[in-house]
Amino acid sequence: MSYDIKLRVWGDYASFNRPEMKVERVTYEVMTPSAARGILEAIHWKPGMRWVVDAIHVLKPIRFTSIRRNEISGKIPIKGNLAAAIQGKPADLGIFVEEHRQQRAAMILRDVCYGIAAHIVILRPDIDDAGREIRDSEVKHLEIFKRRAKKGQYFHQPYLGTREFPAYFELIEEFPPCPDELKGERSLGFILRDMFFTEDKEKGNIIESNEGRRLNASADFFEAIMLDGVIRVPQAENEGART
Repeated sequence: MSYDIKLRVWGDYASFNRPEMKVERVTYEVMTPSAARGILEAIHWKPGMRWVVDAIHVLKPIRFTSIRRNEISGKIPIKGNLAAAIQGKPADLGIFVEEHRQQRAAMILRDVCYGIAAHIVILRPDIDDAGREIRDSEVKHLEIFKRRAKKGQYFHQPYLGTREFPAYFELIEEFPPCPDELKGERSLGFILRDMFFTEDKEKGNIIESNEGRRLNASADFFEAIMLDGVIRVPQAENEGART
């Protein structure tokens, strides 16, 4: 199977938080496909396309470390003060950190390096100035991504799970060999593959989009098997769903 792009990403720390941990932050052992997609979108993304992650290569041994950090227990209510402020009414948007501060522990990854193999799915074709569909939209987006990645350009700083852990990247032709420690087959359990948002309101969690539309949010998990440091990501039926 051939992939359209190969990107190597690395950083000092990473945290791909497990959703079942409600209080303390505990990371998955490896990068999730949704986190990999977020890095690709930070470099290049348009509304008419979607990045699909085909495989994740773990290029360094898995190492954990624990930290403690300050967080706040609350947030500004959307239906209260924030809604009033949007309408131009006086509202208090501040949070007193001293009243909401909480110290929480986190189990995170350190000294990480991954390879992302991915391709592009076109959700709707691009339109030129004359109103005609642009052929080979996928090729166009791939070339834009490769050019930006080679120059180190991005729309916002890519990160490894959380914004406090920046990701560094480079476009490569082939991935480095797997570390000896990761050779063989290893089950990582079920991990988050991606989130999908559709117009179907019969099931799932209904959320409101920035445009005011009510969408169905659903989480997709898969059983991750790492073989010689490579995790193949299965493709879902709703891969082209709106996000």
